[in-house]
This record gives sequence, C-alpha cells and structure tokens, in this order.
Amino acid sequence: MVKELNLAVRAAKEAGAIIMEYYKADYEIHDKGYHNPVTTADHAADSLLKEMLTESCPDYGWLSEETVDSPDRLSKERVWVVDPLDGTKEFIEGVPQFVVSIAIVENGEPVVGVLYNPVTKDTFAAAKGEGAFLNDKPIHCVTKDSVGDMVILNSRSETRRGLWEPFANTFGELRAIGSVAYKLGLTAAGKADIFASLRPKNEWDICAGNCIINEAGGKLIDLNGNIRRYNQEYTIIEPGLIAGETEAVAKVMNVFKDYA
Repeated sequence: MVKELNLAVRAAKEAGAIIMEYYKADYEIHDKGYHNPVTTADHAADSLLKEMLTESCPDYGWLSEETVDSPDRLSKERVWVVDPLDGTKEFIEGVPQFVVSIAIVENGEPVVGVLYNPVTKDTFAAAKGEGAFLNDKPIHCVTKDSVGDMVILNSRSETRRGLWEPFANTFGELRAIGSVAYKLGLTAAGKADIFASLRPKNEWDICAGNCIINEAGGKLIDLNGNIRRYNQEYTIIEPGLIAGETEAVAKVMNVFKDYA
C-alpha cells in the first residue's frame, strides 16, 4: 500500500492547491441540504481527485461526498473513499480547520488514510502496518488516566446546539474544532485525548482518519461500541463516534453509557 499512499499524498496536495485558489476569494455556495453547504472549491477538488486516483487505479471503486454514488463500488475489493473538502463550513467562514481526506478501503477495512490541511500544510498519513505520520514524523495516540483531565475534540455545530452541555464538568476540556477528519488527525497525533461526535457521520468523513487512528495505536468505534466496516450500501454511521487511545476510548464510552 506504500505506492498508493504516496499517490494519495500527492493527490491531496494538488487538491489542496486548488482549494487555496478559492479560499477567502470568490466562489459559489449552494445548499445540498439543511446546514450542508457545498462550494465551487469542493467540486473542483473532487474532479481532480477522481481523475488522478481512478486513472492510476482503474480497478478500484469510488465513493466521494461530491460524486453521485454508484452501486458498482460494492463489488470492488478496494475502494477510494474521499471527501475533497471536509470542513466546508469552516472553509466558508475562513477558519483554517478543513482538510482533503483520502482513504482506501480493502474488503471493508481502511488500509490507507491521508488528511491534508492546505492552510497549515500539515499532512497526516498512514497505511496498514506502516505506522502513522504527521509531516513524515511518527505519531501516536496519547491519553491521561482520568477522564476529568482529558481533552476532547468535539464539533463546533454540536457545541452551538448545546449537545455537549451535559458534559461540561466531566472532562478536562471540550475543544470545539471544525472538520471531523481534521479532529481525527489531531487526536492520532496526540494533540488531544479523544475525538467524539454525538451525531451521525458519513463514511467519507471518517474513513481516512480511522486508518490514521488505527496506525497511531488507537481505535474508532460508534456509540454502540461497534467497529465500522466500510464500503457499505448505507454510508451513514450512527448514532455517533469515539476515537483515540484504546483505553481512553473505553473510559469515555463508559461516560456516555452512564449518561444515556
């Protein structure tokens, strides 16, 4: 998978360069649904990624947030799972917390993951069995013994909606950051103890980050305690997610169980 990993890194950086042509400039914004915007930058990055990745690996399936889905991918052994601009709301607001997210799924398991922040130039990358890296330096999940000392990366929108208010005094810090994928990368790099979401997410939001978390010595589970298998017909993961160092995930899961 090293060859594919290098390809994904190159593609992410090229897509990032396209995104930066639009950042804090003029572009069109449309709504795909309630609080779900898409921009010219999303579509431009998606077009480049699809061309680069599918031409290099024509036998791989394709699943992207910005491409009309096709059931053909379900029969493929390997599938690209892509979000060309994860954190579109942050991109629109000029908040530098968005990434290009590229993954390869093999028989349901994420085996390559790349996240690229085109503003900070940070590249998170991992391939199964090869470890996880931030800007070519090895990274590992970290944690503290007590949940009362842990830093939790959570959603800006969930915070604004008050969903995290019941946990205000439970953890050391609730740090709201944009882009699901970016939060997963930061958690894998030991910048926080846990990433958690209380709302459903889609495969393309988390697939690359899941690979990076795994290779950084952590795990990702849904709020029912299940490990996700990817390239499913129904791409939404419910009801929410926890990721981080393995023991920390178990401790935070117990907090959510007690609250439920």
